[in-house]
Amino acid sequence: MIHAEGVAEVTDATFDGQVLGAGLPVLVEFTADWCGPCRQLAPVLSEIAREEADRIKIVQIDVDHNPGVAARYGVLSMPTLMVFRDGEPVKSMVGARPKRRLLQELEDVHAPV
Repeated sequence: MIHAEGVAEVTDATFDGQVLGAGLPVLVEFTADWCGPCRQLAPVLSEIAREEADRIKIVQIDVDHNPGVAARYGVLSMPTLMVFRDGEPVKSMVGARPKRRLLQELEDVHAPV
């Protein structure tokens, strides 16, 4: 899996505890080794994970090795970015994007500081 530095990996087995049970909003990147745009997104996610750690948790899940969660949420394209708050998906975005745009899209789901 293309691993973004500072971004935890979750699996079908750990997803509910790490994502649905989190106290902060969680941005989940559904990714795969063969996904070119996922490679472009990795440094963006690393930066945001480091800079926004007190406001949002960022994790990755490899859909080829963990198809259950992807199927549960109807994820068909990589990368899909899905934001969960209080155990529920509240936003979904498909495709790589620059840091500034992603931060703008996340602004309405950030936890209050």
